[in-house]
Amino acid sequence: MLTPVDESTNEEQPSVMIRLLIADGLRLTREALAVVLASEPGMQVVAQVPRGDEIVPNALRTCPTVALLDAHLPGVAGIPAAAQLKAVLPACRIVILTTLERAGALRTALEVGVEGVMSKGASVSELSDSVRRIARGDRVLDPRLVTDALHTPDKPLSERDTDLLRLAAHGHTPPEIAAILHLSPGTVRNNLAAINRKVGARNRIEAIRTASARGWI
Repeated sequence: MLTPVDESTNEEQPSVMIRLLIADGLRLTREALAVVLASEPGMQVVAQVPRGDEIVPNALRTCPTVALLDAHLPGVAGIPAAAQLKAVLPACRIVILTTLERAGALRTALEVGVEGVMSKGASVSELSDSVRRIARGDRVLDPRLVTDALHTPDKPLSERDTDLLRLAAHGHTPPEIAAILHLSPGTVRNNLAAINRKVGARNRIEAIRTASARGWI
């Protein structure tokens, strides 16, 4: 049975409707989660989002109390999307849903300022209980992810490295990345080669796979 790590006030709060935004790239997962959580007392699903770059517009339109974001979303990944959401709607509390294989995402998510990080293997009762705690002001971290994160190597990538590798992971070529980040193509190629060395990868594909698995991008 999961016992989330939390920072609780231990005070009774008035019962209010929790407005949920759910972002997951898989339609079946997203809709199933929406149906289950909408059936919980005091919860209302106000938005379902398939892509990270659609989170902010939908959140501004629906004003959710809590946003549940899959860490690995198309368009914009869950953690960068969380940072964008915090910038425009700071009152919305955010839960990142990730896998144990991406436990390294815990550190990055906490740097962004999210209120919860939960394993996608959590049960419905565990998730709904965590959502209620987070909505009333607690922070909840899945202890299984905390344990794994403690054994994950520190992130060796700079902020620029992360931007470069994330764009490469989305299929952009070095000239395209150079145009997006206002760098020269040569600088991009040199930085991508340096990233390979930092993560111990033989090529860009392996660097992307390693960084993604460890939650660095």
